[in-house]
Amino acid sequence: MSQELVNAIAEIREDDALTLAREMAASGADPLDILANARKAMDIVGKRFEDGEYFLPELIMAGDMLSQITDLVKPQLAKLPQVEAKGKVIIGSVAGDIHDIGKNIVTFMLDVNGFEVHDLGIDVSPAKFVTAIQELEPDVVGLSGFLTLAFDSMKNTVAAIKAAGLRDQVNIMIGGGQVTDLIREYTGADAYGDDAMEAVALAQKWTGG
Repeated sequence: MSQELVNAIAEIREDDALTLAREMAASGADPLDILANARKAMDIVGKRFEDGEYFLPELIMAGDMLSQITDLVKPQLAKLPQVEAKGKVIIGSVAGDIHDIGKNIVTFMLDVNGFEVHDLGIDVSPAKFVTAIQELEPDVVGLSGFLTLAFDSMKNTVAAIKAAGLRDQVNIMIGGGQVTDLIREYTGADAYGDDAMEAVALAQKWTGG
């Protein structure tokens, strides 16, 4: 059923995808597994978009499906064991990237694990990240990007944080469909997470939570 869900989302079959997600949730499937399948499907959608096979309408439809699936599993996510943690995180999709599904999942998981999370939204400029760091003094900064075009924006954002003299004050993590350790090195971030739970684990490690 997991692969069926991946295929349904990747092929933009909304009714099938939502039905499968509901059936998986009702059968007691791990909500994180459901979200992992959704993320895998979104990787496929992103690749097809970059290859010119899909266009903006398909991206919007896929994003809407993932929003509904996220809402569907939120009650189950909230029941997962929560670890008390103290720390402040700012997060946003970098300049040029309007995708927020992955970011929203990470934000939700950080929140239920006790972090104070400030979501800056989508298409966030390096200057806005710098201003937020100056005003909020976070422990962790999360840079989200779904498409490969986000990599340069991530690099520019890290460079702007460094130029403002704030680099040593924060730990920076990146995440998104195509992010790897090679991309982490390219951007100058401290770490990357494959999924929301890795993001939580990184934030807990950095803050001692």
